[in-house]
Amino acid sequence: MNILLTSAGRRSYLVNYFKEVIGTTGKVHASNSEWSTALEVADKAVISPLIYNGNYIDFLVGYCKENNITIIISLFDIDLPVLAQNKQRFKDEGINVVVSDYEVTQICNDKWKTYEFLVENGILAPKSFIDLSEAQMAIKMGDLNYPLILKPRWGMGSMSIFKVENDEELAVLYRKVQREVQESYLKYESQLNPERAVIIQEFINGQEYGLDIINDLNKNYVTTFIKQKTAMRSGETDGATTIENKMLEQVGKKIAENLRHIANLDTDCFLIDEKIYILEMNCRFGGGYPFSHLAGANLPSAILKWLEQKDGKASLKDYRVGVEGMKMINLTEVVS
Repeated sequence: MNILLTSAGRRSYLVNYFKEVIGTTGKVHASNSEWSTALEVADKAVISPLIYNGNYIDFLVGYCKENNITIIISLFDIDLPVLAQNKQRFKDEGINVVVSDYEVTQICNDKWKTYEFLVENGILAPKSFIDLSEAQMAIKMGDLNYPLILKPRWGMGSMSIFKVENDEELAVLYRKVQREVQESYLKYESQLNPERAVIIQEFINGQEYGLDIINDLNKNYVTTFIKQKTAMRSGETDGATTIENKMLEQVGKKIAENLRHIANLDTDCFLIDEKIYILEMNCRFGGGYPFSHLAGANLPSAILKWLEQKDGKASLKDYRVGVEGMKMINLTEVVS
């Protein structure tokens, strides 16, 4: 069994998780559009074309056939819809792409669609606007109050996120986010609606939690792993403690049953006065997953067992609460 992790970036720990599961029965390959640390630890690595390159899918298919790869998992949001749209082509070649349906990737990658999904399903989210004039009118009418958060509609991490305190900052920083989106790789997804590429959102302040909401490969809900965040860096969880919380578990189940994603849904939320506000959802392994893994969950093992038509839930049953973890920085010599 050989597996390819695409857009692997710096997530070398995920490469190692899959290597531990596969052992001597196969190889873990990693691809990225430029050399990265995850490629350093893979059994075999390759530089791929950019995701939006017309040859990207042809390249992946050819590489998989050449190296007898039967499983693809992507670690990057922008990659997900492209792979989802081509899922059948890979299947025809005997390659399983573990990715949610295209519609699900669109809901997760597009923060406005995320907001609409949450509202439609009766799940709390920070009040959001996609139109600057509508947000300004809501402020004038007292329906929206400062401070606010500006962020790219199709963004990720902490890229181009600003806290806004008044009308002047709103006008200036709104234009700044628009410009930064067009100057970055986010411009590709933002081409769908460049005039509505910025989300204006009420500022929510409370204890932040990360959820790994797990479905099996048939989109059936399995479980929710909950972490209380203790440290953040550049939009990614740097420290967390695994906990048990029935309210958060129930909202995880509700999201899973309505979204019908595949495998992991990395979800950020706030708990304020016994109310849960969902911030973002990413239908992939997220930066908070290592804390679930540290606590005994083994989603890579579950995924591979599900692909073999075996019981994957057994790989998730050893999860423990009260496990505190912190990420650290390691230096590696580049030998490419």
